[in-house]
Order: sequence, then structure tokens, then C-alpha cells
Amino acid sequence: MPAYPRHDRLHALWQRGRALLGTELAVMCGAMTWVSERNLVSAISNAGGFGVLACGSMGPDLLEAEIAATRERTDRPFGVNLIIMHPELEALADICIRTRVSHVVLAGGLPSPAIIRRLKEGGVKVLCFVPSLAIGRRLVRNGVDALIIEGSEAGGHIGPVATSVLAQEILPHMREVPVFVAGGIGHGEAVAAYLAMGAAGVQMGTMFVCAEESVAHPAFKRAFIRASARDAVPTVQIDPEFKVIPVRAIANAGTREFVRTQLEMIERYRRGEISYEEASLAIEHFWAGSLRRAVIDGDVERGSLMAGQSVGMVRTIRPVREILGELVTQAEAALARLERGRQPAAGPA
Repeated sequence: MPAYPRHDRLHALWQRGRALLGTELAVMCGAMTWVSERNLVSAISNAGGFGVLACGSMGPDLLEAEIAATRERTDRPFGVNLIIMHPELEALADICIRTRVSHVVLAGGLPSPAIIRRLKEGGVKVLCFVPSLAIGRRLVRNGVDALIIEGSEAGGHIGPVATSVLAQEILPHMREVPVFVAGGIGHGEAVAAYLAMGAAGVQMGTMFVCAEESVAHPAFKRAFIRASARDAVPTVQIDPEFKVIPVRAIANAGTREFVRTQLEMIERYRRGEISYEEASLAIEHFWAGSLRRAVIDGDVERGSLMAGQSVGMVRTIRPVREILGELVTQAEAALARLERGRQPAAGPA
């Protein structure tokens, strides 16, 4: 694979991230269920980035097959994202160890020291999402190799704090391990800014959905291209008694129906027609299968269009390598401007 145009400033700033990932570019692809599969993951790794398979709800056999299929398409490093709430987490970890996956990203909560130790003893580098500096320090003590901070601008399940705030809280104080920044990143200017703050690299998801190599349905891609940043909104919780985990997605008929479903179930519960458990289950299961309907089947009206706010910067369908190349060019130009601004002005002749 030919190298990208010379980018010495970037090379110096994200060298630590590149070394951890074993890649030319310290750009990870966020694990997106149904999107981050063998084709997109291998394309990103082949282009010099770091693809990450989204295990999601896969069982061990399916994950093993997906790892093998990805290996048929690339000989470069890639990782696997495991959800810690998965009922077969230990078996999935063992698959990653046995198939010699180099990196595992643990997501969906705070992983136990035992699962971190199990992976590391198997020769796997472990990355974890971190919502605060205190938790980051605890994870480092437990042996993780790198951290990812992801703000509320991201797509899918989100926390309450913006990327820029998390970066200020964590980057100046976390030097023990590399830290990658995610959430709302769609331009090399942002990459340069976070690297200058001390990040080792970045993670992006939304920007890769419309890659030529992505298997997402054409209608799903068109919805991304039409959307603006303001269209990607979190799901709404109507009543604090009925918990709704915030998910950022492009608003559509499905999101409006979800609000109506909450109101209907809560009213039926208040009238004594159904139990609290029945109402909660109906709300919780509303989106079941909806992401697949949107990504694979192209139902962009009632399916879930999970997207980060950077969706407003997705303008066309193009190859992964072009997306990464533009990002590198933009970041290097931003760093060059910063460097020129630091140079003293020339004195009088």
C-alpha cells in the first residue's frame, strides 16, 4: 500500500497511537453494529487506519467466522469491539485470544479486572472507553493499554458530557497510556486540535458509514448525506420513572413513534391496565431489530438511523482511502498554520 503524502507534524504527534495500533494512521473506526463488518473493517485497515469489528450480539461461532473473513481481506491490524454486558463475554474473549486478535475494545460499561487480565494474559492489547479521569486512572491500574474518550456528539449510545469537555478533563492529566478521542470528529482541524492537546489518535464512525466499501443500504447512506448536524438527536425520556438510555440518531418517523409509545405505555400503566414491568419492557424493546432494518433493509422511516453530529459533514459516497487522505491533508494543514503562528515575526530589514 503506498504511503500517504508526507505528514511529518502528524507523524510526530500521533506516533504513540500509531505504535499502539501498529498502523500508518492513528485513526480508529468506531464499532457500528451491522456497519463495521468484514468489508469496511478490512478496507480501513488496508488504507492505513485501524478497523474495529462490531461484535454486538454475535455469539462465539459467528464472531470467529467474521474474524476469519476479515483476515481473508487484510493482513493488517484490526480489532474487535466486545460489549461487557454480553452473556457470553468470556467465550467471546477466548475466541479473540485463540484467533490472535491483536486488540480488543471493551465497551458498554466498566469492565471487570478479571476480563482485562484474561485478555492481556492471552496477548491481547485492551482499550476501554472512559467517562471520567477517575475511572480512567482505575482502568490504567487494572492494566488497560489505552483509553478512548467519547463525548455526547457521537452516534449510538451516548453519555451526557461533550467531547471537548472530556478532552479538557482527561488529556492534560493522563500520560500513563495513549488516549484516543471520539465523538463529533469529521474534519482534520479537530484531529489536529485534539492531538495538540495530548491525544494519541482519534476514533471516527459516522464519517465511514457512506464509504464505498460500507455495506450499509443505499437508502441509509442517502439519509446520512441529506442530514445536518441538527438532525442527529438523542432519544427522549418522557418520564424519569421509565429509564431510556440515550441514543443519538437521525430523527425520523420511528423516533416520533417512540415518543408516542412511551406516552401510551406510561398512561396504560397509570390506569392500571398493565404492570410497570410490562410498560418498561415495551419501551425497552421498541427499537429491537430497528438498526438492522435501517442499515441492511433500507427502512429509513421506521428503522434506527444511528449517527453522530458529524453527519452534517458527510456529503458524498467515496472510498475509505479518500476519506482518510482528506483527513490527513486537513490535519497537516492545520498543524502547519499553528506552527507558523508560533514563529516570531520578521524584524525590520
